[in-house]
Amino acid sequence: MTTFKALQVSEVAEKQFETAIVTRKIDDLPAGDVLIKVQYSSLNYKDALSASGNKGVTRQFPHTPGIDAAGVVSASDSAEFAAGDEVIVIGYDLGMNTAGGFGEYIRVPADWVVKCPNGLGVRESMIIGTAGFTAALCLEKLELNGVTPNTGPVLVTGATGGVGIFAVALLHHLGFEVIASTGKATAHELLRSLGASSIIDRSELSEDNPRPLLKEQWAAAIDVVGGETLFNVVKSIRYGGSVACCGLVQSPAFKGSVLPFILRGVNLLGVDSVQLPLATKAALWAKLATTWKLPQLESLCTEIGFEDLDAALRTVLNGGATGRYLLNLTR
Repeated sequence: MTTFKALQVSEVAEKQFETAIVTRKIDDLPAGDVLIKVQYSSLNYKDALSASGNKGVTRQFPHTPGIDAAGVVSASDSAEFAAGDEVIVIGYDLGMNTAGGFGEYIRVPADWVVKCPNGLGVRESMIIGTAGFTAALCLEKLELNGVTPNTGPVLVTGATGGVGIFAVALLHHLGFEVIASTGKATAHELLRSLGASSIIDRSELSEDNPRPLLKEQWAAAIDVVGGETLFNVVKSIRYGGSVACCGLVQSPAFKGSVLPFILRGVNLLGVDSVQLPLATKAALWAKLATTWKLPQLESLCTEIGFEDLDAALRTVLNGGATGRYLLNLTR
């Protein structure tokens, strides 16, 4: 019976959780069409919540987090996949209530799985991961609503996080002027190297401001912060501009006014990567492997192994991470 290593989160007492690297049996994995030997995963805020025992993310413990996974098909009951295929799984229930990518094997339904497109390896796909994929979704949605490099500058909030840092790099790569917002002064040089033309402190956007409209500054924005920051961003978007909203780092609450929408025609666009139809995911992965492929992907990540995973998850949970953590399960 084949065994494998995995991070396991256990509830050792009421509201008290511990993590450990354990040995599991493949036969203990949930039912599914495709068994995948995971080579790489990546860390996201949702993983940190799951690993800390957040029951809003994961209901049952013990559990293996990891909402991202990429590797090679080991066995398949689906005609769509064969042993040896390189594949990607992000979103759906992976790593939430289904054993996730922080284990050397996963077993999932076939309709969660996308083949790695030509031009993108499994390692590269996990440097992107859910965070980078979400950033790309945000940009795609902005473009569908008329935002182009000629429209004007695009603001990225939370610019040093996984979504934000990828958004800065991708926007610059595609010819946009990028304004980055962050509270990490030590990251300014990195953000400029990725293409940010200017940087503003997050405090300029995060404070409560009762005015329903502010000075028009940006043609569009990608916001991962929510709360007061999102409200202030919406109030500062130029006439006809758009904000792609995909996060809640500051707060899930949105205290809004209709005035930016009815006086300036601003669009607030919701972005979700979890339940996105598989065909839509596959099409965007193909774009990320070709015209939207970043030349500096490696510079966006810090590679870790199982031995580093617990500490890295704590860093992500506490908001201390810059860029992406790439979990290498092959070393």
